[in-house]
Amino acid sequence: MLRPMRFNSSNLTIKRRTAVVATDFLRRDDKMAALLPAIERMASLQKDCAAALPAMFKYAEILAFEAGLLTLALPNAALAAKLKQQIPQLQSTLARRGWQVDQVKLKVQMVKAAEIKEQMRALSLPEAAVTAFDALGDSLEASTQNGPLIAALKAMVARRRMP
Repeated sequence: MLRPMRFNSSNLTIKRRTAVVATDFLRRDDKMAALLPAIERMASLQKDCAAALPAMFKYAEILAFEAGLLTLALPNAALAAKLKQQIPQLQSTLARRGWQVDQVKLKVQMVKAAEIKEQMRALSLPEAAVTAFDALGDSLEASTQNGPLIAALKAMVARRRMP
């Protein structure tokens, strides 16, 4: 039976959910509790795969592992081709960790967003450079050709000197 939700100050606080909370939830229900060992096994295998090939498993996920067949999902064919070359290394590392992986099957499907592009880094100028640009803007002749350049220099200096 569903109860209406009441909002008070204790309900409005945001609580961070952890893996412990999720496993406690799964243990409460008998049918869900039966899935817990399989979930823990897959999580352990994912962790071991990520330790074996950290760069590749940033984007890869395990879909299934049954009877020695490991099925992996990758977001694009380029990553699948790179991982295909490293399958022997993955199998040997997993064998040392106790996983019997006879065959690895790769499936190209978007599992999670792959942020392959590097983040733009913010550029900063030392105060000496900002002062030099300010002096350059003051020293340029005020003409129609130099007007936009002087305005751009002054705007940049004003932005850089803001607190």
